[in-house]
Amino acid sequence: LACGCVRNLYMTGPLHSILRASVEVWESDPVNFGFQQVGYVSIGEENQTEDYIKLNQSQIDSGYPSDLYTGDDAHRFLTSIWPDFKTDKCDVVLHEHRSGYAGTHMVMWGLDQKCQQWGVQRVYGVEVTGYDMGSGNASSGAGGGVGGGSVNAVETTAGTITCDQVVIGAGAWTPRHWEWLGGPNTLDIVYPDGHIANDHAMWTYWRLLEGEVWMPPGVDYRTADGKDAPVLHVELMNTPVYGDDGEMIQDHVYTYTRYAAERVGAPGLQGGTIPIPIGDSAQVEPYGHLADAYQADEWFPEYYCKTLGMLFKRFENLEPYFKQRRNGGIGAFTPDNVPIFDHVADNAFVIADSNHGFKMIGVGKLTADMLITGDMPRELTPFGFNRFAAGTTYGDRNSNCPWV
Repeated sequence: LACGCVRNLYMTGPLHSILRASVEVWESDPVNFGFQQVGYVSIGEENQTEDYIKLNQSQIDSGYPSDLYTGDDAHRFLTSIWPDFKTDKCDVVLHEHRSGYAGTHMVMWGLDQKCQQWGVQRVYGVEVTGYDMGSGNASSGAGGGVGGGSVNAVETTAGTITCDQVVIGAGAWTPRHWEWLGGPNTLDIVYPDGHIANDHAMWTYWRLLEGEVWMPPGVDYRTADGKDAPVLHVELMNTPVYGDDGEMIQDHVYTYTRYAAERVGAPGLQGGTIPIPIGDSAQVEPYGHLADAYQADEWFPEYYCKTLGMLFKRFENLEPYFKQRRNGGIGAFTPDNVPIFDHVADNAFVIADSNHGFKMIGVGKLTADMLITGDMPRELTPFGFNRFAAGTTYGDRNSNCPWV
């Protein structure tokens, strides 16, 4: 599982309502979901100030309160939380109050407990191998793709399961299901300015760069008043990061980090940087730490530790404490790196999270509401597949990262 951050830092405005609905679910049972509502502090350089202003207003309008600081006010705010914070180049700061992080194993356990409480049958260890679209030929692609056809049954390693409704929330495996259900592998994308990208790949895989560090002796990640610190996200697009040998590791700072004792096994931090694009195909299995081809690059530990040292005096010598272990994972991203929530067949609804899924726990509740009422919730409406043909494709983001 990914790092476990719960945040609303998106330059795509309609996503703010998705996260508002999601944090309501996180807040509904923080104990069983392992949700630590410590807040989320995001920092940018001057070139992102206008983006942050729009983002802050959109969050407020959607019912997700946040505070914006610029210039000297930003510096004072940061040092009020962390007195040893180095504020150089930190020109704009956003503080999300309702955000935080969740222990990834704990939330999986909590969701399973919810299923048990409500009498939901959970079936583990069974693999979906295709769909019977009415022709009797599983995985045939019959049904005409998005908006057409109907699933009669799901083919699995445990046998055929007839069904009335299918909901697919398959993460990195989504492209496989999309193809089985007749979805296109390429498409023509129309952008708001009118230009068209022809034969664009439907899916692009990216591999994650994440890791963990133990806390050095006598060092903590608490605030000035001794509280658990907010999750921290920093993108300094014009500030390079150099290694001990004087060579530039990357020409920018992009780092996110949180307290992560539940992952590290001791007081420590977990975080990462911008994922690396793989292409329109990838070896999904074995997944994560087991995949030799998709482990974090050799330069990553030094880069991650150096970025934290650039930001905190307390973390200036962090690299010896980097936890050396396998760190791998991939995600399947949509053409505009924004989720798709739509029917891929008449009775098959796909939650294509574009690698944002963990924090968007509320999408499940919204999807359930849709299945009960028959009406698409307004929060999900902007994320239909038809946006790519209608010229409402997303992508107006001033960031190096597909997650922003």
